[in-house]
Amino acid sequence: MAFLDEKYLLGSETALALFQTVKNLPVVDVHNHANVAEIAANKNYPDLWQVCAATDHYVWEMLRKRSVPEEYITGKNVSNKEKFLTMAKVFPEFIGNPVYEWIHLDLRRGLGMKDAVLDGSTAEAIWNESLKILGTDGKRPQGLVKEQNIECMCSTDDPVDLLGEHKEANASFGRTVIRPTWRPDKAVNIFAPSWNDYIGKLEKRFNASIGRVDELVEVLQASHEYFEANGAVASDHGIEYPLSGETKREQADAAFRKARSGQKLTEAEKDDFMSFLTAKIAEMDAKAGWVFQMHIGAVRDIRSSLFSSLGPDSGGDVSDHMVNIVKPLGKFLNRLDGKLKVVLYCLDPHHQADLATVARAFGANVRLGSAWWLNDTPVGMRRQLEYVGSVDLFYNFAGMVSDSRKILSYSSRFEMFRRVLSDVIAQHVLRGQFPASAAEKLMREMCYDGPKKFYGI
Repeated sequence: MAFLDEKYLLGSETALALFQTVKNLPVVDVHNHANVAEIAANKNYPDLWQVCAATDHYVWEMLRKRSVPEEYITGKNVSNKEKFLTMAKVFPEFIGNPVYEWIHLDLRRGLGMKDAVLDGSTAEAIWNESLKILGTDGKRPQGLVKEQNIECMCSTDDPVDLLGEHKEANASFGRTVIRPTWRPDKAVNIFAPSWNDYIGKLEKRFNASIGRVDELVEVLQASHEYFEANGAVASDHGIEYPLSGETKREQADAAFRKARSGQKLTEAEKDDFMSFLTAKIAEMDAKAGWVFQMHIGAVRDIRSSLFSSLGPDSGGDVSDHMVNIVKPLGKFLNRLDGKLKVVLYCLDPHHQADLATVARAFGANVRLGSAWWLNDTPVGMRRQLEYVGSVDLFYNFAGMVSDSRKILSYSSRFEMFRRVLSDVIAQHVLRGQFPASAAEKLMREMCYDGPKKFYGI
């Protein structure tokens, strides 16, 4: 088997045959971090660093692991070419990590450099060739969306957003390709230093005065309806640990008023507010028929030096297997059992079993999302899929998501998933657990039909 050849990640002819049945299916990506303004503007990318690494925390972390100075990763006084050439020197040392495969898939599949192998000796030639390729009309953002056969992509958006770029981009496509996803974390996370300022932004956006928790709920409802009118089918929630949603309004309002006055809250008061507000948001989703996406277990900004120098979301987030999940999540799901559609993602692999059994207990409306973040690797995806199939049901899998900021990487992420899935399902066929004809139908359901139906796309 050669590097990234037709049998890449496929251990049998059966797996290869299954992959061929889904290889060219359209991409339905229900969770990503696309720069929609970039897509709407549709300008040529300046260079390969911008396309492959400038916004990719996975790449940043690997460069730091190989002792590349931070100025060659996020520095503003080093050119993109210098950053790329520096990355290329250590890139062979990334082998075994999916970043090595993703970048090469981007180069080979996305940019057509069929035999590219990035290292210090090839970097200059690859850089120069890429400039010519990226200068063409077909490699602009909208061209990449079409080329990668992206039928639907759900961006991640703030409740204050006006969504003008979504409208502009979709008008260019002539159909609804990009759907907004409502992410109210900044309103919910009352512990954040910027929370009070954010409530001010909501007041300005909706010309409202927010002095009580009920008034906050009303403003968020208005935002929710605005997103619904603009094609949203889901909300998204990044939470360190689930909350039950059982808090009474009086407790939540007391915590809200205290925080608005600048007073410090106890941990219990923070949880009271967040639990109440999350429950109200879930009610909004249930009424609209949206999917409530829960990303559970990320401990943010653990490396102090990164946070102090670069701020949040700079590659210092980790998982924590000690998160209390089952009982509070069970209470939350019971509130709207049978009415709210939920997708569960977990960052720590130890939580897969908990979430699989919870999803199993709550029926068709609660589903497992794809292996997320640090699990989004051939190893992590395989382990999750094998467990999903034996404890929950393959047919109730919520589908693959790119979770990516880079448009060029969408097809790379989906190809990797579809290949791993093909190999996992092929093993069932080869062991005589179900017939090949059933496997082909299952593959299409997991890769395309199932997510579309569940999200109502």
